[in-house]
Amino acid sequence: MLTLVFKRAQRAVFVDKLPDAANLALAALVFGQFLEGTFSTPLALLGFGAWVFFGAAAVIFAGGTE
Repeated sequence: MLTLVFKRAQRAVFVDKLPDAANLALAALVFGQFLEGTFSTPLALLGFGAWVFFGAAAVIFAGGTE
């Protein structure tokens, strides 16, 4: 099993950037559809799921071992 070991500063940067990735996924896959003029429910659900995943990952990684 592959395990990543972050130093405290590295983990802080990683946790800080995960919500940015979540917001980018949400913007691209959900709100970006309105610019195109068509709406795909599965694509919107994928974007929302990615947003939840990255947000939850940020919380999990923030509570990692010190």
